[in-house]
Amino acid sequence: MDLNTLRQFLVVARLEHLSRAADELRIAQPSLSRTMARLENELGTPLFDRSGRLRLNDTGKLFRGYVERSLGELDAGRRAVAEATSEGVGTVRLASETFLTLTGPLAAYKRAHPAIEVELHWMPAEDMARRLRAQEVDLCIASQPIHAEGLAATQLLDEAVGVATPLDHPLAGRTSVSMDELADQPFITARQGHWQRRLLDRLFAARGLTPKIVCESDEHSAIADLVSVGLGIGLIPAIARRATTRALLAWIAVDSPDCRRALTLFWGADSHLSTAACLMRTTITGWDWVAGEPQERLG
Repeated sequence: MDLNTLRQFLVVARLEHLSRAADELRIAQPSLSRTMARLENELGTPLFDRSGRLRLNDTGKLFRGYVERSLGELDAGRRAVAEATSEGVGTVRLASETFLTLTGPLAAYKRAHPAIEVELHWMPAEDMARRLRAQEVDLCIASQPIHAEGLAATQLLDEAVGVATPLDHPLAGRTSVSMDELADQPFITARQGHWQRRLLDRLFAARGLTPKIVCESDEHSAIADLVSVGLGIGLIPAIARRATTRALLAWIAVDSPDCRRALTLFWGADSHLSTAACLMRTTITGWDWVAGEPQERLG
């Protein structure tokens, strides 16, 4: 059971499709099939269900967790050695659902530590726990809960989420609006899985309603611009109002205690964090997210 076989197994387990896995790995599909068969023979049990579409079975899911952690530890060891032999200069890998609100702390980090390389990974929240446990990334920032074992977390911000409308919209002069009043409004929002979309669906579902969605966008920075030209309305967190100053918008509070988001930093509870990652964690947790600047230290 060599490392290459284990890495190939993780790709097949992730894609659950041999030809796509072979394309990603740049090897022939028959060769990949034989490798997976040898691995299953060595373990003495199937890892995949092959009736119809290829599916990772329960044993495969169990094995995948151990493989991810094992390979993650090896990669962490390589990074630790590289850090020790390069006099502290290293790399930090940060994942987030969006980087719009992170430009301030990221800029401060680079100013303070210009020799450290920063890798940024866009990532949906549902992938974060697995990637952290596998030590494929060091830190993750999510705007929705991640329910998984083996993670440590600290909340960065808990803020209201309001409705953004064009300035000439009938609701634009209001200080607050109820969910019932939003029932027939056209919404511009993110795709399924993003915190903004999940919040919108949850707010409507709690009232037995379905939002009227006229645009689903992967370009989250474009939502405010699309709202500003009158194509619909959208949910915008309070902190993002600073990042959307170029768009002419009205921001209206939603009369619901559930219309909020919590920005949270996650990392592997048992993972070795490099000096670069620890410094990034300190920068992020020490940032004043409301003022958009580092917090003042006492003493």
